[in-house]
Amino acid sequence: MTILLLIRHGEVEGIIPPRFRGRANLLLTERGIRQAELTRDAISDRWVLNAIYCSPLTRCVRTADTIAGPFKLDVMPHHGLNDIDYGTWQGKLVTEVAQRWPHELTAWHSAPHTMRLPGGESLQEVFARATDALQTILHANHHGTVALVTHDSVIRLLLCHALGLSPASYWLTAPSPCGISEIHFHEDRFTIRSINETQHLNESE
Repeated sequence: MTILLLIRHGEVEGIIPPRFRGRANLLLTERGIRQAELTRDAISDRWVLNAIYCSPLTRCVRTADTIAGPFKLDVMPHHGLNDIDYGTWQGKLVTEVAQRWPHELTAWHSAPHTMRLPGGESLQEVFARATDALQTILHANHHGTVALVTHDSVIRLLLCHALGLSPASYWLTAPSPCGISEIHFHEDRFTIRSINETQHLNESE
């Protein structure tokens, strides 16, 4: 059996007020650094990591490096875990996008699987590369515990995949910074053990 821990990176600027961050290479805030440290401690108390993969963006690499410390593991960036490409929306506040692309933003919130982000990716493309990455990781790790440090968009879609749902269910979950979701993979089946655990982050509030 393989235990998968899906972990969102720690807090960065642009979460509040909400901004389309996407591929912007953002640093963790001080609170985000503390969240990563608390996540490291929580994981080391409950699991022994055998491998850790992450999105190549700085916020995920920094979070993954922090978590990997007690296990003396090398963090392995994987392109398939990169954040969604928001195209022309990247870096813009949600309020600004609402003014300039009101119809597209409505579609994004109501039926995200039916649209391509202006100048960016579709959810189907993100879903394909994220699930391909997951299969590669599972093939390389038949047993043990593996952490994937990535973005809320990727975690949403991987949870959809594990639940047997399509990208149409993208908004079903809402991963928090440094939230942990635990999935078991055994005999070609996924079992969801928890989604978005955040109780370990109380000290960062």
